[in-house]
Amino acid sequence: MGIRIYNTLSKQKEVFKPLQPGRVHMYVCGITAYDLCHVGHARSAVVFDTIYRYLKYRGFDVICVRNFTDVDDKIIRRAQEEGTDSQTIAERYIESFYEDMDRLGVARPTHEPRATEFIPEMIDLIETLIDKGYAYQADGDVYFAVEEFAEYGKLSKRNLEDMIAGARVAVEAKKRNPMDFTLWKASKPGEPAWPSPWGEGRPGWHIECSAMSSKYLGSSFDIHGGGKDLIFPHHENEIAQSEAAHGTSFAQYWVHNGFVNINQEKMSKSLGNFFTIREVLEKYQPEVLRLFLLSSHYRSPVDFSVESMAEAERGLERLYHTVGQVDECAGALTGQGSLARGDDREFQSLRVKVESLATRFQDEMDDDFNTAAALGHLFDLSRALNRFLDSLARKPTPEEKELLAQGVSRLHECAAVFGLLQQSPEVFFREHNRLALAALDISEKEVERLISERAEARNDKNWARADEIRDTLAAMSIILEDRPEGTRWRVKTYGA
Repeated sequence: MGIRIYNTLSKQKEVFKPLQPGRVHMYVCGITAYDLCHVGHARSAVVFDTIYRYLKYRGFDVICVRNFTDVDDKIIRRAQEEGTDSQTIAERYIESFYEDMDRLGVARPTHEPRATEFIPEMIDLIETLIDKGYAYQADGDVYFAVEEFAEYGKLSKRNLEDMIAGARVAVEAKKRNPMDFTLWKASKPGEPAWPSPWGEGRPGWHIECSAMSSKYLGSSFDIHGGGKDLIFPHHENEIAQSEAAHGTSFAQYWVHNGFVNINQEKMSKSLGNFFTIREVLEKYQPEVLRLFLLSSHYRSPVDFSVESMAEAERGLERLYHTVGQVDECAGALTGQGSLARGDDREFQSLRVKVESLATRFQDEMDDDFNTAAALGHLFDLSRALNRFLDSLARKPTPEEKELLAQGVSRLHECAAVFGLLQQSPEVFFREHNRLALAALDISEKEVERLISERAEARNDKNWARADEIRDTLAAMSIILEDRPEGTRWRVKTYGA
């Protein structure tokens, strides 16, 4: 059946048919660069990064555009508060955005335009709208006349008459209709400004994305994405001005991710109930945050909490533990040979799960990018690999090694779509222990000292002292694993 995408425009799942076979043109609304990004921004970035990765995994040539709004009221206000200019503020937070996204493993899109680089294109687009009767100027400002666009409200499913009747803000004297929105703003003293046919000024927010998307993707393209909070007015206004100007359908599929909530309330800067990405990554590894964000369907809200992050951390530990166990048991693995084998039930059971993973994974991801269900199949294979390892009472045969190798290889291939399992188990657990000890305010040297002292007690057959030290470490949330080559340790995850 192919990929099916829930289209906000039609409010149903539709079979995905790109305008150009084998190619996908996608535009995702980026940040307004005036502050550090929070976990809500991370969700949108990770969701569309995963969609981008999956489309490439499915063999599409993907052109992805994600913009920066680098001129805006919020940026100007921040600059005035700090006694600097808007460009300085925008540059600072664009750089911060890159640092956060790089740590999260979010792939760079094909193009990353900044609004201020496309002022001429925006002016041309506004002039077209004026010439076609969809916009009007008033004292240096330019407004889009929503009543002239018959389909206004088709994305958000809002009726224009109801919107007008329910308008609570005072109508600007220059507007013909309270719902008319700004395309160009006349400049005020001290604000950034550009010359235009209507005088010095700057573009409105909505016109930016219409100009930049058409520049790189044309007047009609495949997927437009963003958070649910952008459906109205931003995306609604994008549709109106783009389709009015070009006379063609704008984006074919509208994809919107759900909110990140705290106590059932949307996480946002305006409500003050947010955690920045940097604050979260002080306590958790980036892949833990990615797994948390992908453990629910992208259209559903997710509740951010210590417990939910700990659950994601435990899940990621299980995946890395499986990879580490297979590597140790099977030694040098190739993952390229035959899986021929007799009637060993354990072997055949694992073989079925290994060989079917890609199909099961693809079936779930094809169904509106159902990452939660697709992740379930990764954990299913992880459990099967562990069960098979536990069933071995001897070293694995070459055939068993090959099966284990292919299992881990398939696990890696699918996990890569989610940006997971991107480091070695050794590196992952070392960083896990570092972060966990820091949270517990425990010194790694103290842990190593106690483990060394316990090893001496065991050598001296002082079992009582060895058990006492184990109990001391357990009280510190340190779990020990005695192996022939020595004792390994890790910090117990919350709730584990």
